[in-house]
Amino acid sequence: MKDQARPKAMAGQPTWSRRAVIASGAAIAALSASGCARQFAMPLRVAITGKGASDTRLLLKAAGLAPDFPVQYSEFQSGHLVIEALNSDALDFGGSSEIPPVFSAASTVQSFLQVGVLHGDVNNQAVLVPKGSAIRDLRDLKGKRVGYVRATTSQYFLIEMLRSVGLSWSDIEPVALTVSDGVAAFSQGALDAWAIYGYVIQRAVATQGATVLRTALGFLSGNYPVLAHRNALANREKAAHVLTYMRLVSEGYAWARDHQDKWANLVAAEIGVPVSYVQDQLREESALFQLQPVTIEAIRSQQVVADVFTRAGLIPNHVDMTRLWDMRFNADIMKG
Repeated sequence: MKDQARPKAMAGQPTWSRRAVIASGAAIAALSASGCARQFAMPLRVAITGKGASDTRLLLKAAGLAPDFPVQYSEFQSGHLVIEALNSDALDFGGSSEIPPVFSAASTVQSFLQVGVLHGDVNNQAVLVPKGSAIRDLRDLKGKRVGYVRATTSQYFLIEMLRSVGLSWSDIEPVALTVSDGVAAFSQGALDAWAIYGYVIQRAVATQGATVLRTALGFLSGNYPVLAHRNALANREKAAHVLTYMRLVSEGYAWARDHQDKWANLVAAEIGVPVSYVQDQLREESALFQLQPVTIEAIRSQQVVADVFTRAGLIPNHVDMTRLWDMRFNADIMKG
């Protein structure tokens, strides 16, 4: 709202008559009654992780869906950065794979709970090799420089892929990189392979002739926990907003399933690749994205992930993932 113009007669501090104060209060009350005061409410602080198909802001806009409360979006490249923001009380709501909460559980700070599961595709997570690479099999990664993003799915499925062919973490030269640094390193030929996720796969294939060596199908569960800050959950209004946003995202993905061509065009425009690449990726999804409640199976799945990192020596001690899950929204998710 624009500031009210000051009366011309004001030379210094304003003076208000009793009638003006009463009129001002009545005006504010009228605004509140009409719903205009919503803009003064504390926004739900929501994380956007990556671009394209994972951008829930783009998804809701495409589906014609909008929350009836203010939302403040912040963009992140990976789930472990979302966790850091939650632990810094800079977010109310976000999402990640199973892996970042595992590392948080092994630390001294966990300011969030996992209140739902978005189950979906794992074929958009893969090991890429550059154009013309002699690497043809996972065994060929031995002794090679392989990029990955620390404390994310890319580190986990890389460990599991190596194990599946009798190799260990020490058999490769692992290079921890952010997503943006990985893009630069891969394009400049500084990596022999790159374990990565999301829209950068389509871009590398479309613009650099990269090849997918192996997708994460068979190595990842497809569970993407929905995260909410403990303070937001303790606030009745914000907790209701968290649930509403979860439901809207679920509706958005249902819309995307029914309007795949339109969704592919929007995603392609967002990430700057030919629409055919996005259409191929959507057709090859291992699972359609759906919101699911917290289940014993989901908790066990994440515990398996935690135990893998513990055995690999990347987490010092056993961690119990049960304490980071919260089933308060289960009944509402099931209704949806």
